[in-house]
Amino acid sequence: MNKLTGKVAVVTGASKGIGAAIAKSLAAEGASVVVNYASSKAGADAVVSAITKAGGKAVAVGADVSTTAGAQGIIDAAIKNYGRLDVLVNNSGVYEFSPIEAVTEEHFHRHFNINVLGPLLTTQAAVKHLGEGGSIINISSGVTRLTPPNSTVYTGTKGCARCHHQRARQGTRQQEYPCQFHQSRHG
Repeated sequence: MNKLTGKVAVVTGASKGIGAAIAKSLAAEGASVVVNYASSKAGADAVVSAITKAGGKAVAVGADVSTTAGAQGIIDAAIKNYGRLDVLVNNSGVYEFSPIEAVTEEHFHRHFNINVLGPLLTTQAAVKHLGEGGSIINISSGVTRLTPPNSTVYTGTKGCARCHHQRARQGTRQQEYPCQFHQSRHG
């Protein structure tokens, strides 16, 4: 028996890259997976197809994590399709590097809405469904230590996300939610 048999996981931003790999890995360990995508239905469908061809269970769910309705819809899909939620992986993110003089309001808000507000909203939607042993995993970046050129906005979002993660961990302990918070940094 795989260690996640009978568990249900939601992975945001799972239509490609790191999110797709996480979704496939969770499924390989036995979890039923909600594969979230914002724009690439074809990518999400390919991930679901790979999971089901390997004998796993998965469903693709299109939704924008930066809206309350979108974040709630992703979590609702897990409950509707599988009856529970055990793992939330906040992976959705955008990165576009620009020199500071080229940063626009649209660029700024897109990054902060997806990279900071998105994990907050999905966590809010998920936390009430996570029982004992449930996990919220926030995918982050080492960019806050590296500070590459032209990454002012992206680096700022990852710094905020890191602080959000630390405060959320403390908040769930104080409010006695039975789930655990984990953070993984890449890059």
